[in-house]
Amino acid sequence: MHMSDSRTIAAPPEQVWAAILDPEVLKQCVPGCQEMHGSPEDGFEATVVQKVGPVKATFKGHVTLSEMIPNQSLTLSGEGKGGAAGFAKGGADVTLKQVEGGTELHYEVDAKVGGKLAQLGSRIIDGFAKKMADQFFTNFQNAVEGPGKAEAEAEAGALESDAEGGEPKKGWFKKLVT
Repeated sequence: MHMSDSRTIAAPPEQVWAAILDPEVLKQCVPGCQEMHGSPEDGFEATVVQKVGPVKATFKGHVTLSEMIPNQSLTLSGEGKGGAAGFAKGGADVTLKQVEGGTELHYEVDAKVGGKLAQLGSRIIDGFAKKMADQFFTNFQNAVEGPGKAEAEAEAGALESDAEGGEPKKGWFKKLVT
């Protein structure tokens, strides 16, 4: 299966790049991630629990980063094994481009599944993969730039009552790098 999409993140490319390479950020962004550790040089080991249709599995996998051009692009390649549920493997080409208002993050993903997961049918698997990718990049965008518009508007009312003229809250990753 192949997917591609892009989104604009309200942060400079250097900040987005730093977040892509940070295992703590990635752990927060990967839906169902129980643990993640490693480094960009050696790759990341992760444990992810997910339910796809009637199949619930714990996947243990490894992700490597290659073809890294700092603040511009990289390739992610990974494979996860979920025991009797099967396996998933794939890769993503991620490019960053500075645009007005931040950084455009574009990704192209190719993924394959096998075992019981493959028996669920391509419609279920494709829908699940798209949902996972959308969730990851939404979580990633929120981690880098702070809360989304709806959350920001809800927090704006709370901020006004807390302190007059207060500065809006930043996302947890933005607090670390600024």
